[in-house]
Amino acid sequence: MNIKLDNNMQIIILFTLTASLVTIAQSIITTGVVYLMRDFSVSSTQAQWSYSAFLLVVGVMIPLSAFISRRYKSKRIFYFSLTIFLLGSIICYFSTSLIILVIGRILQGIGNGIIMPYVQILLLKSLPEEKWQTYMGLYGLVVAIAPVIGSFIGGFVITLYGWRTLFSFFAIATIILLILGLIFIKDNSTTENYPLDIFSVFLSIIGCSGIMLGFTNLADYGFTQHYVILPIIIGIITLTLFVKRQSKLEKPLINLSILKNKYFTIGTIFICILFFGLNGCTAIIPLFIQGVAYHSPIISASVLFPGGLLLILFNFIGPLLTNRIGIKKVLITGCILSIIGFGAMMFYTKESSFEFMMISQTIRLIGAGLVLMPVTTWSLTMVSDKVEDGTAVNNTLRQIFAAVGSSIVVVIVAILAGGNITHNQASVIGFNETSLILLILQVIMLIFAIIYIDDKDKIEN
Repeated sequence: MNIKLDNNMQIIILFTLTASLVTIAQSIITTGVVYLMRDFSVSSTQAQWSYSAFLLVVGVMIPLSAFISRRYKSKRIFYFSLTIFLLGSIICYFSTSLIILVIGRILQGIGNGIIMPYVQILLLKSLPEEKWQTYMGLYGLVVAIAPVIGSFIGGFVITLYGWRTLFSFFAIATIILLILGLIFIKDNSTTENYPLDIFSVFLSIIGCSGIMLGFTNLADYGFTQHYVILPIIIGIITLTLFVKRQSKLEKPLINLSILKNKYFTIGTIFICILFFGLNGCTAIIPLFIQGVAYHSPIISASVLFPGGLLLILFNFIGPLLTNRIGIKKVLITGCILSIIGFGAMMFYTKESSFEFMMISQTIRLIGAGLVLMPVTTWSLTMVSDKVEDGTAVNNTLRQIFAAVGSSIVVVIVAILAGGNITHNQASVIGFNETSLILLILQVIMLIFAIIYIDDKDKIEN
């Protein structure tokens, strides 16, 4: 995928704008769940599938990213993914039932699942390695800020004009991007006749969707329900078969031999732990503030909002600092900030002040933002000759651990609280003890940063 230098930046910019658009589409519908319940006469659990289906599809598409990037030119990938996304947006706009809406969201998810990992591959394949941190930081800033702004504006749009207006926006924006693609993408990329192993695709789809579906249902139904246990078991079995099959293929769907690289594996584990904690907190912090401390949703959102903005900013600052002082110092600083944030959560009570919760969450999220892009880029530099496979493995595992974290952390709080999270002392203790578990995971990340992670030239020497 060697693209001529004079065409590099305009392709990268256009793909990054596209990634921002499809990222906005991921979570913006959550602000309109109540309206979907009313318009389609469905329960909140059913309406939530407008979001869950999107996430599941993104998860199962990511393993295909290595094959897609090798087999197809940038222009074809751009037009195919955006056309699918456009079709999904149109179907959502004209949907007359929740099922039709979910079908549209699935198509949108396919477009997202192709674009998001491909932009990372495009950046890493197009730019010299010494610029990876800077450009990945810029990419992280643009892509992270889009859903925050989008969700904020989306709430007003849905309230004033209805949820269908969101999908008309996506359709119009997609058409504009398609036109810009005609003007600016002069594709000189090279491809190879890379074979597609259909059985591997089948195994990856069943495996990833099984695990994510099972853990998505876990928070609502617990471990005892068959539609939690069965998908997880099927997912684990099929992913095991998938891993074994890849080792036997001359040209696998994903070259899992990259996991033999100790540093890539350590970086990937670091990222998985990070996303487990991030998504776990995304689920339990509002649950604690609203369900245990009895504050309003506005207070809940306000506690997290400053930290969310700074997480976005530090997505960019982290890579810049890495270029200046080295990755080890950046990761150690980020991990220590996260430990302080999780440590403070161990002392939350029903009477905790807004200021205490807001400051501690802001510290935690700054820590996460500081390490996210640097460690992602660092792990991929360890397999710089196989960035397609590295990106596929990295993104797939973090998507799975994000889904697992957002569900299992809620379950842990509930178990430690005696089975029900509500306005009582048992729930406070359950939350505090779960925070300790998450803090221990941050300590593991800190140990990895101290012992194993360092600038590439120092490791090689």
